[in-house]
Amino acid sequence: MAAESKATTVWQGDLPSGRGTTTVASGVFPEFEVSWPARTERTSGTTSPEELLAAAHSACFCMALSNVLAQGGNTAEQIEASTAVSFVPGEGVKSSSFTVRGRVPGLDQDGFEQAARDASENCPISQALKGNIEISVEANLDG
Repeated sequence: MAAESKATTVWQGDLPSGRGTTTVASGVFPEFEVSWPARTERTSGTTSPEELLAAAHSACFCMALSNVLAQGGNTAEQIEASTAVSFVPGEGVKSSSFTVRGRVPGLDQDGFEQAARDASENCPISQALKGNIEISVEANLDG
């Protein structure tokens, strides 16, 4: 059975001066405001669809990387991935790039890089984005 994730946005006004509020069905975080200025100018105290996409992609990537590592016999002590999603007004989302650091006993840098590439290509969010935007990963194994 497929798991569903749900969110609702209520928008008022036109694109440049309007605003909306978004809630997630899980209630894991409070209702938040969305607006065009928040999306293009990164205003304080607001978020954007691209920031939410970056959060989703980062979480998905870490889960996928932990699985790839474990399947290869290497359990990570810690993985930290920062994800940057670029948005160009009038053109849309252009890329999602990961910078990942990890502590994985028994694994060398080349093995970590290969696992990170595999995860970046095959996590479900990457699969949904594949062919639409550029996805890249920079991986560094901590001592």
